[in-house]
Amino acid sequence: MTAAGPYLESRATSPALPAPRGVLSASVLSALRGSSETLPEPQVVSAFDPYGEDLQLALYVLYELHYQGFEGVSDDKEWDPDLLRVRGDLESRFLSALRTDVPSNSNTEDALASLLVEPAPGEGTGVSHHLQGEGQLWQVREYAALRSLYHLKEADPHAWVIPRLHGRAKAGMVAVEYDEFGAGRAEDIHARLFADLLDGLGLDHTYGAYLDTAPAPALCTVNLMSLFGLHRALRGALVGHFAAVEITSSPGSRRLAKAMRKTGAGPAAEHFYDEHIEADAVHEQVVRHEVIGPLLAAEPHLDADVAIGIRATDLLEEKLSTYVLGAWLDHRSALRFPLTAAEGDISTRDRALKKKNP
Repeated sequence: MTAAGPYLESRATSPALPAPRGVLSASVLSALRGSSETLPEPQVVSAFDPYGEDLQLALYVLYELHYQGFEGVSDDKEWDPDLLRVRGDLESRFLSALRTDVPSNSNTEDALASLLVEPAPGEGTGVSHHLQGEGQLWQVREYAALRSLYHLKEADPHAWVIPRLHGRAKAGMVAVEYDEFGAGRAEDIHARLFADLLDGLGLDHTYGAYLDTAPAPALCTVNLMSLFGLHRALRGALVGHFAAVEITSSPGSRRLAKAMRKTGAGPAAEHFYDEHIEADAVHEQVVRHEVIGPLLAAEPHLDADVAIGIRATDLLEEKLSTYVLGAWLDHRSALRFPLTAAEGDISTRDRALKKKNP
């Protein structure tokens, strides 16, 4: 922690609305503030880059109404029919691009096999390989800020699939989610462990603190989970996404744990990734054999959807990795607004804590 006194939960308050990044996000944000401004029509949405800043922020904001909401925005907006219509148009643009950009003839077995191949030592090109080999503390802090958009809601999007599964698949999914949510211990919830990591790095652990600074490739990876999670028809894709996360997490976390020690990121950062090395190695087996196996046995027509979930996850993670490493190798920040050295000294969380405990 970076402030004395009671611990303030990451999601104790709702975040402020972010700044717009174009006409789509501006119209959505205006509607959330109560403006009567006309929302964009489908033909307008269809002209925007499906992976771009404007569309992805607009979609992210609308999805957040189903999580924590925003300060000053009525909870009724979650089911506002006009906003839901726009969200559907944005989702359609995003999903169509994903279906175009991932292999259409893939099946689950082949998609899973592609995840199980680890590069030889010294040959990996992803962010975790870079941080383990040449990473610096400022890059670790940027990576933590980027990943906070997901990790502070870790496992929440995947929980939406539970009522859409049955039998062994449901039991297996619940078993993994139980671990993700701390196995009954609030201090061990993975989102809480990541909040501790942010504290240890001098960053703000308040939910949504780094939304304005996160570029579109980071928004895409989080929006993908919400897209799959909020639609029963995409339950197979959500299971595929979960499998991709769990299968790649253990080796990636091993590299990141080494990076945390190498850069002096602190014990909380080390603990977060150490926890994921062992836990996610077990989760991988459960997801493959106790979730995907029974799901496809019961609903074999979902095979292509599970594969799409895996491939789309890999696609967007690769886009994010390319973006981040491109910036770092060019000696630039990968964030829209670089962090300061003392980012956590006067944070949103600290201000909220002082307000709550004057």
